[in-house]
Amino acid sequence: MTIARSERLLALLQVLRRYRQPVSGAKLAAETGVSLRTLYRDIASLQAQGAFIEGEAGLGYVLKPGFMLPPMMFSEEEIEALVLGSRWVAKTADPRLAAGAVDALAKIATVLPPDLRQEIDTSTLLVGPAKRQEGRADLGLIRKAIRAERILELAYEDDKGTLTARRVWPFALGFFDSVRVLVAWCELRQDFRHFRTDRMISVTSTEQRYPRRRQVLVKAWREMQGIPEER
Repeated sequence: MTIARSERLLALLQVLRRYRQPVSGAKLAAETGVSLRTLYRDIASLQAQGAFIEGEAGLGYVLKPGFMLPPMMFSEEEIEALVLGSRWVAKTADPRLAAGAVDALAKIATVLPPDLRQEIDTSTLLVGPAKRQEGRADLGLIRKAIRAERILELAYEDDKGTLTARRVWPFALGFFDSVRVLVAWCELRQDFRHFRTDRMISVTSTEQRYPRRRQVLVKAWREMQGIPEER
């Protein structure tokens, strides 16, 4: 399979993902810029690779959930994005997350064709040294609490040096150039608050689940901050 054909099949998959109802072959051909005959061949190729595409000529096609894109389908830009992203995480995140980025990229590289694997090995997209304030907070523990929707107890020192005890509902962790910021609902303030991890004197995860779902909190926080949904 040539790179050009791989990219064409990838484009077809991306178009199919946009539709929840069957879409005609003619429309798919027009959107992907190929002939109807080529479109039918590409549909058959994707089905042979395991894509759950239902339908037939004259009736339309729909992609069912569950299909994992073959790694060989990555474009050069996607490979560069993966390399740059993993290198950034490896340089700026906590040790466990950094190791996860390195391991994930290594797993992807092992199943790529030789030409694309070389793109990873020879990538010239570099990440500069991290400039961040180190703290005592265990970011791995915080990330776990976010995933499990568990309440955290913090001993937190603000920018004036005032120490307070907080019980918070953590739902996001922001990674900036110099600081890491926990976004949470604060029981003390009864409002959303942002906590710099380098100002956390101690962090304790409880077994208590907070009463609102994480995605509900994220949506409410985004609306309050005027932040659009990520694509």
